Amino acid sequence: MRKRLLFTALGISCFMIGTVSAQFSRPISVGAGAGVAYNLTDLANVDANFAFYGEADYLINPFISVGLHGEKGTLSGSGYNSDFENRYFAGNINGKVRLGQFMGHADNYSYYTLQTNTFSRILSNVYVGAGAGLVKNRIARHLAPEYTDGIINQGGELAEDLGEIHFVIPLNVGFDIPFGRTLYGPQWAINVNYQHTLTTNDNLDGIKNKNNDQYGFVSLGVKYALFNRK
Repeated sequence: MRKRLLFTALGISCFMIGTVSAQFSRPISVGAGAGVAYNLTDLANVDANFAFYGEADYLINPFISVGLHGEKGTLSGSGYNSDFENRYFAGNINGKVRLGQFMGHADNYSYYTLQTNTFSRILSNVYVGAGAGLVKNRIARHLAPEYTDGIINQGGELAEDLGEIHFVIPLNVGFDIPFGRTLYGPQWAINVNYQHTLTTNDNLDGIKNKNNDQYGFVSLGVKYALFNRK
């Protein structure tokens, strides 16, 4: 009896997964883009620098996704006759929830994507997200002796490892503008995103002080949905 119940439950689960998959045919998307990164670190004069990224997302349903994100850019700043430059690499795994999850759309995603208007489709793809990852520093710094003395006198220190890898928490907010509408959903999307990354180690600039460093990344990119059903 228990075996029958188990097989019945598995069958229902597979049927539900198959139904959802039938409603949007591209559960995986890849994307790339570029933008501007800036840091919130100890040196107050912050530069805006070029950064770029690549990513892949798996759609659990049309409005909830999990993905991998890789990023390369430069963070830099100056002040007190000192400066630093960090040519960093970062990667994370993240999840995003889109507004469409709460908008009461039709159960059949095929009907929704064909019938809805452009504004509703963009609004449905406004999202927030969070994740966990790592950043790899490549820091070059030039610090004035008086600034170094001030850091030490205030209880700070100079980082010894300028190529350190440490844990980060990225927070995302953004939206997709889908286009190329088909029965099974859009094939392309333009992505606008702001990622704010919190670090667990005050070492994006080679200076360890009282507060952990942070940085922001504003980007514009494009996404392409794979496995299009014909």
